[in-house]
Amino acid sequence: MPVPARLLPSWAWVTGLTVGAIAAVTVLGVQADRGTHPTAASAKPKATASAQPTPTASDPARVPDGSGTGRRIVYSLGEKRVWLVDASEATRRTFTVWPGSISPDPGRYTVSSRNPATTGSDGVQIEHILYFAAKSGVSVAFSNAVDGASPPPAASGTATGGVRMRKADGTALWTFGTVGTTVTVVK
Repeated sequence: MPVPARLLPSWAWVTGLTVGAIAAVTVLGVQADRGTHPTAASAKPKATASAQPTPTASDPARVPDGSGTGRRIVYSLGEKRVWLVDASEATRRTFTVWPGSISPDPGRYTVSSRNPATTGSDGVQIEHILYFAAKSGVSVAFSNAVDGASPPPAASGTATGGVRMRKADGTALWTFGTVGTTVTVVK
């Protein structure tokens, strides 16, 4: 016959709670390890009649020299490409992007804020917005169109700071890029 809980010594309660907490953390850790993780991808956004051309890199998996070390997002202005680099220097994912008409200067930034969804300055519904820089009074942020479409070329004179990507890439970046994550912009 089990001992009623009110008759157990206090150390038994603490031991029972500790064992339960360890078991719960272990189960959650195993589930997290089995979950989806960003992986390296070299797929390019599909071209549409309104899409800007997408450049190709000679070795898209190779993170640009001079992009720093440690866990970071690397954005190459010249290659129009982003890399998600983990703390062990492994590329978790890389993909091409469509920059807006305003680009940040090369340098080191951090993700300053995130917004799950809004309307972009071009009137497109966007999601997974990660703000990391400002230039000429325009905020620069990574995002993707909710409908997954590529942005049309910006109308002349329109200042846009959105760095757009495919929907799947936007989701991966949103998961990777928390507030405070380093963003290194290279030429």
